[in-house]
Amino acid sequence: MKKISSIAVIMLIMFQVRANDKEIIKSTISEVTVYAQGAQLFQKASYSVKPGITEVIIEGISPFIDANSLQVKATGSVVIIDSKYSLFYPKPEEISLEGLPLKIRKDIYLLEDSLKYLGYDIQDIQDEIDVMLASKNILANNGAIRGQGKVNDSINLLKQAIDYYTIKMTEINKKLQVLNRKKADKLEKKYGMDARLLKLRQHQSSNGMDPKDQGPIHRITVTVSSKEIVAGKMSISYLVANAGWVPMYDLRSDGLTSKINLTYKAQVFQNSGLDWDNIKLNISTNNPYQNKTKPTLHPWYIDYYTYRNDGYNNNTPQSAMKKEMDTKGYAYSNTIATEEELSVIGVTSDQFVSTIRQLTSMEFHIDLPYSIKSNNEQHMVLIKVADLDANYKYYSVPKMDNSVYLVAELSKLDELGLVPAQANIFFDGSYIGETYIDPTTMQDTMYLSLGRDPNIVIKRLLVKKDCKEKVIGDKIEKTMAYSIEIKNLKAIGIDLIIQDQIPITTNADITIESIDLGKGTLDPLSGIIEWKLNIKTKETKLFNFNYKVKYNKDMNIAL
Repeated sequence: MKKISSIAVIMLIMFQVRANDKEIIKSTISEVTVYAQGAQLFQKASYSVKPGITEVIIEGISPFIDANSLQVKATGSVVIIDSKYSLFYPKPEEISLEGLPLKIRKDIYLLEDSLKYLGYDIQDIQDEIDVMLASKNILANNGAIRGQGKVNDSINLLKQAIDYYTIKMTEINKKLQVLNRKKADKLEKKYGMDARLLKLRQHQSSNGMDPKDQGPIHRITVTVSSKEIVAGKMSISYLVANAGWVPMYDLRSDGLTSKINLTYKAQVFQNSGLDWDNIKLNISTNNPYQNKTKPTLHPWYIDYYTYRNDGYNNNTPQSAMKKEMDTKGYAYSNTIATEEELSVIGVTSDQFVSTIRQLTSMEFHIDLPYSIKSNNEQHMVLIKVADLDANYKYYSVPKMDNSVYLVAELSKLDELGLVPAQANIFFDGSYIGETYIDPTTMQDTMYLSLGRDPNIVIKRLLVKKDCKEKVIGDKIEKTMAYSIEIKNLKAIGIDLIIQDQIPITTNADITIESIDLGKGTLDPLSGIIEWKLNIKTKETKLFNFNYKVKYNKDMNIAL
């Protein structure tokens, strides 16, 4: 029996010794997936373990690691028991006092003695604070104070308990304030002495002998079990927040008969604390930091409130034009900038990009090595170049702007995996401005404005002879009439969409009626009238539209 017990003890000791085996290895980044916010780093390292349980410590980890996202895999016949992220603080390098001047050595010894006794004083104060806090806790949780026991049945006992609680709690709080002030003063003195001692110990740095940086080392510890000697590869992945990419587009057209060329680019940046050297780069439209929990509706209660309208009406031609075009879904461009061409990546690098369509996002795998330093600088990465079918039309809102805009209608953008972003527009070799591509809208077609065309002249005039106003009983009936004239000076025929409007109201006392819309189509909800015309070269077209408004003669309205 004793022999069996001895063997068991020896085996337990051997197991404990083997369980304490450690191997420290360095890892390198092999692949990175950059998200709209954050990036997932994939790192690899070679390991070798003996039979038993071994802790494989992997270094070269980003200081901004999200420990909850850690994943570990290993090749070879080992079982991964545990994995965790930790910080390792190396033992500070001992600084020899030999060779320092005598006065500095004396100062160091005196400071060390003073710090030792100062530490005793701080501990004494902390002990008193702990006693006061314990007393305060006992007093607050006493049954008499909490209304338990006979105190509930006696006004005198209740009054005595409240008076005692007030006096003792005030006394304890005052003592705690005094003790906390003393502790703060002692700590401030200690911090100053620590800083002075550090400077004295680093006196040799003035001679070019700076001590080594003893900052924390970020580690991932993987506990593995093996029945034999095993060598293999350890793969880890985790998320860091200090990285991301910003989408950008270039849209180019050479004329009315050509397609729209779209260049899809990503401005990648990272400050993960690790340089990405010759890594495989992936761009993902996913955002791991975005809320993934579906919303829940709760009861919606409403009540009366006083409404105050402080808005104003901006009637400048360009702002009104932009408002009209936004209502229809047209992109309005009026920003002046300079063209930014790709200077590093060749125009054919998109041929090395493969697109992976996932359940809720798109991922672009780039088969070219990239090196991006951890300095937050932006690096241009070409994702995709595509030719889009475009249908060109002209568009005008003469009520707001006597100009005609060339608009390209683009469809099937959902197949490209685009995300909302700014786009530079180039037409016929010239920079037009900027627009905004938003594939998240419910519309199937995107309208891209390519600027004004001076060869199409349009005029909108008030036809005064047809404008009438008369009183009918307690009502005023006002008729408004307009004419729109278009002349095509271009050498080719055009398709033109013109928009105007009649007023709408929610007041049942006001009646609005369209009389003649000149073959235009009216949207009754918005009051917008739309004409679709085909105008031949050198042709002039003219049409009228009018409407009437009936309202109370004692009230005023703006038309």
